[in-house]
Amino acid sequence: MSGTTGAGGVFDGVRFSVLDRSRTREGRPAGEALRDTVAFAREAEALGYHRFWVSEHHGVPGVAGSAPTVLAAAVAAATATIRVGTGGVMLPNHRPLVVAEQFGVLESLFPGRIDMGLGRSVGFTDGVRRALGRDRDDADAEDFAAQLDELLGWFTGGSPTGVRARPAEGLTVPPFVLAMNEGARIAAEAGLPMVIGDLRDRDRMRRGVDAYRAAFRPSPWAAEPYVVISGTVAVAATPEEAARLLVPEAWSMAYSRTHGTFPPLPPAEDAERRPMTAKERGFYESGLRGQLAGTEEQVAHELATVVKVTGTQEVLVTTSTYDRAALLDSYRRLAAIARLGGAA
Repeated sequence: MSGTTGAGGVFDGVRFSVLDRSRTREGRPAGEALRDTVAFAREAEALGYHRFWVSEHHGVPGVAGSAPTVLAAAVAAATATIRVGTGGVMLPNHRPLVVAEQFGVLESLFPGRIDMGLGRSVGFTDGVRRALGRDRDDADAEDFAAQLDELLGWFTGGSPTGVRARPAEGLTVPPFVLAMNEGARIAAEAGLPMVIGDLRDRDRMRRGVDAYRAAFRPSPWAAEPYVVISGTVAVAATPEEAARLLVPEAWSMAYSRTHGTFPPLPPAEDAERRPMTAKERGFYESGLRGQLAGTEEQVAHELATVVKVTGTQEVLVTTSTYDRAALLDSYRRLAAIARLGGAA
């Protein structure tokens, strides 16, 4: 594995981070996926990645991470230097005071290492939304902006009821907005860092980044725009091996689009053998196309282009696959491409 990529100094000053969604695997218990996430965080720290984030999903067979602040606490306790956070906590599912309290506890336990990534999704299915006491209308952008404003106010001493958020008040926990649909505008108007994906639709990503920078208003949280681009990056010794890393997630996504439930990841060889309808095959092949996957040289070139076009300050990698050893090898190779401090 070589750190010589031909990308020059394009990655100088660019941070590389990880979002792990605690994807479950066929035939393995959900608890194993959570323990894998914690172990993966230790590896990411050793490789020199800047942040390690976890996600929030409810009622999804393929994802074990349903309580991101709880999992973030386990990750932070198992690591020493890497920043830890959420990608993200979905504000419509929670009261802002409770979110502030949770992050206040995390920041108090692990000072200077906690990030607060925030989104506005309200559940994968109608049943999940009902169980959470929410509906599609609760994802309204203006409601999210108001929730975001209230949440940040708990940290700065604001209170709509006279209650004080303990121990959050007075603490600084960096907030990030997951830019889905109206998210870029909300992040810009609030003066917050923005996370935007995915890498498959790079023209749309660039437009979102440009719109965010144009509308950004400096705030106590961020004096200048800060852009994090996110998506799948798969690196292997050959293009074929890199492409196989994408197969389990592509199959699971195709299944979810046609059956309404997101399943655990199958082994790549099993997924490739499974019969698919024409509609499923279309979704599956779409999931394989446009991803940033290949050898070190191929990925370095393609990733350098994306970084130059977007002017991003950070790349948040979200790759999932069944083969944990191959997944870790991919992240090792990416760390070498980016010349991270812990990369071999």
